[in-house]
Amino acid sequence: MSSLTASSGSTAPHRQVGRRSEAWSEAAAAGGQRHKQRELNPLAYPKITTTFSGSGNRALQVGYNAGNIKTSIYLPIERPETLPSPLSTVPFRRDRAFVPHGTLLDQIHRKCSTTASRTALVGLGGTGKSQLAIEYSYRVRDRSPQAWVFWVHASNAARFETSYRDIADQVKIPHRTKPGVDICKLVHDWLRDEKKNKWVLILDNVDNPNFLVRNLPTSQKVQADGPGGRYIGPLWRNMPTNQNGSILITTRSRSAALKLVEEDDIIQVDPMDEEHAISLFKKKVRSRINQKDVADLVKTLEYMPLAIVQAATYILRRAPRCTVREYLKKFQQSDQSRTSLLNYEAEHLRRDQEAKNSIIITWQISFDYISSTQQSAADLLSLMSFFDRQGIPMALLQDQSRYEYNERVENDILTLRDFSFISVNVDATTFEMHRLVQLATRKWLEARGQLERWRQQSIKNLSREFPTVKYENWAKCQVIFPHVKSAMLQPPKGKQLLHEWASILQNAANYSRAKGDYSDAERMSVKATSTLKEVLGRDHLDTLRSIANLALTFSSQGRWKEAEKLQVQVIETRKRLLGQEHPETLISMDNLAFIYTNQGRWKEAEKLGVQVMETGKRVIGQKHPTTLTSMANLALTYEKQGRWKEAEKLGMQVMETRKKVLGQEHPETLTSINHLSSIYINQGRWKEAEKPQMQVMETRKRVLGQKHPETLISMADLASIYTNQGRWKEAEKLGVQMIETGKRVIGQEHPSILTSMANLALTYEKQGRWKEAERLGMQVMETRKRVLGQEHPGTLTSINNLASTFWNQGQQKEAEKLYMEVMETRKRVLGQEHPSTLISMNNLAYILKEQGRKEEAIKLMAECVQLTNRVLGTKHPNALSSAATLATWQSVR
Repeated sequence: MSSLTASSGSTAPHRQVGRRSEAWSEAAAAGGQRHKQRELNPLAYPKITTTFSGSGNRALQVGYNAGNIKTSIYLPIERPETLPSPLSTVPFRRDRAFVPHGTLLDQIHRKCSTTASRTALVGLGGTGKSQLAIEYSYRVRDRSPQAWVFWVHASNAARFETSYRDIADQVKIPHRTKPGVDICKLVHDWLRDEKKNKWVLILDNVDNPNFLVRNLPTSQKVQADGPGGRYIGPLWRNMPTNQNGSILITTRSRSAALKLVEEDDIIQVDPMDEEHAISLFKKKVRSRINQKDVADLVKTLEYMPLAIVQAATYILRRAPRCTVREYLKKFQQSDQSRTSLLNYEAEHLRRDQEAKNSIIITWQISFDYISSTQQSAADLLSLMSFFDRQGIPMALLQDQSRYEYNERVENDILTLRDFSFISVNVDATTFEMHRLVQLATRKWLEARGQLERWRQQSIKNLSREFPTVKYENWAKCQVIFPHVKSAMLQPPKGKQLLHEWASILQNAANYSRAKGDYSDAERMSVKATSTLKEVLGRDHLDTLRSIANLALTFSSQGRWKEAEKLQVQVIETRKRLLGQEHPETLISMDNLAFIYTNQGRWKEAEKLGVQVMETGKRVIGQKHPTTLTSMANLALTYEKQGRWKEAEKLGMQVMETRKKVLGQEHPETLTSINHLSSIYINQGRWKEAEKPQMQVMETRKRVLGQKHPETLISMADLASIYTNQGRWKEAEKLGVQMIETGKRVIGQEHPSILTSMANLALTYEKQGRWKEAERLGMQVMETRKRVLGQEHPGTLTSINNLASTFWNQGQQKEAEKLYMEVMETRKRVLGQEHPSTLISMNNLAYILKEQGRKEEAIKLMAECVQLTNRVLGTKHPNALSSAATLATWQSVR
């Protein structure tokens, strides 16, 4: 302490000092009296004691003083504060447009009504956890106006303490302003007091609860007495648990919640259902809008409340120039456009000021946290963002070189599940994630310069896991196929990876074609072919395989001209590069022969088919799948030519071999049985045809599925059998079912659909429903003329059938004209002895007879009978019918 000393001098100053001393003593005496009063209530009259000494002091002037001076200064009286009535510190206004998540509010109420309850709302960022907590806080006050409701921003320790200080100020806890006071301990003690009314404490955004559960430094573990005392141990352990209070937590992380509450105390908050999502959007926009457009929008946004509010705000602020439909159109343009809309930062009155109103940024904050604490989990999420969002198998998530299936992988999955970024499907072997989360992840990777790395890794994993398209591998192909479709939209950079990417697409296209999904097969084949041409060149073997497969897809769609052009190109190049007898050259030649057969060019088809079959037997063996396919296609060519005995012999041989080599239920075996049944149909052997056809149809339904094109073909063939047996109701039911399903699956103009429509028209005709038969027959004929051409055998069959319908309605002139046209064209295109030509001759003879031109009719019918007996045999139904008719006409000459 410095000393305060008075200097010596004249007597006048000395007398002045004496008078001051007398005055000071009087004041001191009075002060001493007051001091006695203050001792009765020391807190009411705070005292500050000060000691002065030495020459440095200038605040107090005294005379000479050889010692220290000690004085007490008494502050004004501190009056007790008026305590407030129960209140709410929730910093957000109530949302009049609030839409509940189903029964979640009821669940919160039930759990929080339990004595000393601790409940956690857990869910993906943007699902509306905080909004639920806000609405619940207002409902608590509605039910119990005397209840306290406290809102705590709990994203970190600093904000937690700030919220606690606000609580202390609001309820006016004594000593809260005292220097060094532990505000958390002060609020804790206030809440622990069971004399207080009911209270609810809401801890919002506790995504990282470490500051609540970690042990305090040793220096803070000694609990002092009085209001400045400190906690012993973690904050959360010292949270009050009395009968008046309940604690509600919101967090994105399940693992964070489990550090604070029991498993049974967690309420999962998922995206809304469609009904509530639509209601939320409509309440936010508050104007008349198209219901379907809104339904499409909320579905596109995956029913995420924050994304829906974002979209509603965007549209509302730009109305009337921006509608829901225009927003959707912009959203669907590209990833960049989607990101722009989802990054829209509109003010949100009911979100924490430090929280982001953009759903993408909201999620990316969590990505950053995961990346900083568990990089392998962030890597796993990065990889998953390039696959289809549903049914992601574990096999695709493993990098064989460094990411073996072990406990670390399980921990990574658990972390991503905890943040609700992924979920496990009911099969417990595949995972699912939100589409918008995938988009946000990719944008996050792009910002960090890691987008291409993970795109390439996904391509490598797909290439490794997608098997060759054999029937035995279809189950695995089915699991991986959706992820290839997703990869189709994400081509990688670099020639090597583009080659690998295109090869995956081509493999998947083959699987899609085998399963009867020709549209996907075409899209993938076209993309693969164009990429391989650019990367490898037109003559590379992989490019040629891709072109050949695209030709097969066109064939499956009945697009014969496009298929022919590509197959001819492939054959010429393969002959040059591989040689005439290479198996791949033979496959191309056989596919071209099949195209010729379906174009009605049967002589060309037969010549090429025989060449392929004979070479295949010699080069790769009689039982090789390629040889068997060539034999089956040649049998089909014989069938189309009406050479049914040859067709049956070859077809039977193929069927038996395939049964032995491939099995009874293999798709190619079923195709062989179906072909054999078709040969029986053409021979009028209805009973023999019905049994195998029924077997094929039922097996295809089970093996390939109800809607597979080959299943539909079986249904059409069985319907044809029923028609020819006079079972018209059964035929009609099956025919209608096939046509309606087929139109959706393979298109209205597919050859198989047109054949079924023609058969259904025949069924109507057999029942005397001429108008229905005529309408359907006309539609088939016009379509075949346009799609197949005027002289295609299928077109000629349509014209013949329409002529039959006219005849049955008494329109003989129209019928004669059409029959004559068909017969002459068939003679020229198919030949004089083709079964279809013979049918035309038979039909025209009937017309001539009805018109009274008896001699012309008998002459034509006699020629028809002679040819039919020679071509079909005397026991064929057509031969028997024509012979009987001729005998009748001749007997009444």
